[in-house]
Amino acid sequence: MMSRETSFSPGSNLYRPPAQFFRGCLGRFVTGVAVVTFDASPADGSVKRHGLTVNSFTAVSMEPPLVLVSIQRTVKSHDLLEGRPFAVNVLGAEQQALAMNFAGRPTPEGAPVWVDGGHAPRLAGVLSWFDCTPWAAYDGGDHTLFLGEVREFDYRSGDALGFVNGRFSTVHESTQGHESLF
Repeated sequence: MMSRETSFSPGSNLYRPPAQFFRGCLGRFVTGVAVVTFDASPADGSVKRHGLTVNSFTAVSMEPPLVLVSIQRTVKSHDLLEGRPFAVNVLGAEQQALAMNFAGRPTPEGAPVWVDGGHAPRLAGVLSWFDCTPWAAYDGGDHTLFLGEVREFDYRSGDALGFVNGRFSTVHESTQGHESLF
């Protein structure tokens, strides 16, 4: 089912499996970078803040306001997220260290500053945020598609942190959009 022909056989050191080409094709699509945050209680009953960096986030519906995040099933926080309120924090171009922190590569400059949200904790200073309550979860192969109903949201001006071809990039803020008309 692969559309890209390769000249190297599976026995060659230069062979790349179809999944690698599929990933390469997907990587050509520029996405934003967000961190999904939530509280969860481990077995001891304490409450612990969690976050994970994602680039698979999209709007689903305006009425009711719904968003979707796709989370790989092998991620440690995957099972903890199910049925919990969460926040989606869209990162600004200057927040690459924060993205890396929640991707498992923490640095002192990527340490989060938390804000207590209405339903879930969120991160301070992000480009935009969506405070969500669980709406539905769907099987998505090796991922789960978590839908959240947006209860609160806000944004600020600034360039966005983007991701394309396996690298961070900057998505420059364009001139004022339709918001300026209201």
